[in-house]
Amino acid sequence: MLAVENLKVSYGQSEVIHGLSFAVKPAEIVAIMGRNGMGKTTLMKSLMGIVPSSSGVIRIGDTPVQTLESFERVERGLAYVPQGRMIFSTMTVKENIETGLTVTGETEVPPQIYELFPVLLDMKGRRGGNLSGGQQQQLAIARALASRPKVLLLDEPTEGIQPSIIKEMARTLRRIRDDIGLSIVVSEQVLSFALDMADRVLVIERGEIAHEATRAGIDEAKVASFLSV
Repeated sequence: MLAVENLKVSYGQSEVIHGLSFAVKPAEIVAIMGRNGMGKTTLMKSLMGIVPSSSGVIRIGDTPVQTLESFERVERGLAYVPQGRMIFSTMTVKENIETGLTVTGETEVPPQIYELFPVLLDMKGRRGGNLSGGQQQQLAIARALASRPKVLLLDEPTEGIQPSIIKEMARTLRRIRDDIGLSIVVSEQVLSFALDMADRVLVIERGEIAHEATRAGIDEAKVASFLSV
């Protein structure tokens, strides 16, 4: 569903992502793990077209998208929940979700979104800025799902969220995968969260994949060693 081949990304003369390759199957959740500064957010922004890649191929299904603008990638089936959530704080919950409908031609929020996030239905008339951190994260995911994507990218979704909400988020992501058949890529530092929801874990170290394992075959101590400062 998503294929990345020999991707290189630079900031000026400094190359941050060094020929990175991986693929995500339909209805698979992949966690990309690593310490701060190892290239996780740069990779996510590059997949979304916010940071241009210097070389390599990014495919959604059979469609190469590496030369497309961000909004064109959304039209091809990519959705992005950025680090820090970036919801529209002065708009209502309903209005926030509706901004995700622009590429679908729909005018009403699909009922399935409120089924996945019942709290948003209860709060649909409330301003986004008045929600808790966990509720804002749910809103950001709901807004991304409103574009009916094939691949969902989540950048550090557990940042600033209490542990009980993190457990609930892992369950919700698995349900999205199962109910919608979505492929999900999550950049993350919290190993327990990754183990709760991911089918496969990739560890990124200095812009390259240093380790890969399925959830069933994961060596937790080895992955933890990559994440320790």
